[in-house]
Amino acid sequence: MKTPPQEPPRNPLQRRDILKTLGLGAAGAAAAAVLPAGGEAQAMESPQEQVKTRYRETEHVKRFYALNRL
Repeated sequence: MKTPPQEPPRNPLQRRDILKTLGLGAAGAAAAAVLPAGGEAQAMESPQEQVKTRYRETEHVKRFYALNRL
């Protein structure tokens, strides 16, 4: 008696990989559509504000550093 030819086993991951890739591609396309078309970024601060000192080591900052030493 002759046995019927056996089909190669189906790999279910291939179908999932294709669907996953399509889903990621669609999400990437949607994200790209939401992003604004880039131009040159403009600074919101004046030149005087850009050079002013920002960090001050006040008493509460010194206490924070003293309490968080390793």
